[in-house]
Amino acid sequence: MTGVVTAVSSNGDYSFSKPNRDSITLLAGLGVEGDVHAGVTVKHRSRMAQDPTQPNLRQVHLIHEELFAEVGGEGFQVAPGELGENITTRDIDLLGLPVGTLLRIGDGAVVEVTGLRNPCLQIDNFQDGLLKQVVGRDEAGALVRKAGIMSVVKEGGVVRPGDVIDVKLPDEPHRPLGRV
Repeated sequence: MTGVVTAVSSNGDYSFSKPNRDSITLLAGLGVEGDVHAGVTVKHRSRMAQDPTQPNLRQVHLIHEELFAEVGGEGFQVAPGELGENITTRDIDLLGLPVGTLLRIGDGAVVEVTGLRNPCLQIDNFQDGLLKQVVGRDEAGALVRKAGIMSVVKEGGVVRPGDVIDVKLPDEPHRPLGRV
């Protein structure tokens, strides 16, 4: 299974959206070089308030570009980086990957999938009503989160739009993604 990087984004300041870049550098065990969320321990404000010593399982945020078309059908316009992701992808079912999946991106960067992004009210502050589009319930009533996945950097490297993403699933049994 392969996909492609369509955009990369980072921001050294806390803000909801992240500007697109020509490239980003992933640092093993830390995240995106220069990004406010890079670090060994949590950097998201709500997580730091709970326990600033917990490990950072949210070093790199990936979103599938197909989500933008889906919410576009409901009247929302979202572009890469605007939901705070670092890497925008195409042609990979990110939400269907199991925990522990390795994504080799470009020439050498590798991230390990840790879980689902938990969408928050900031999404409605960005565009009113958008939160309902990225979180909902399936036919059985189970919560469905569609705002991307989180990962940690296993091997560093430069990531650029157009880079190929190779997917390596972990050994079975696979564990479905949960909120991190």
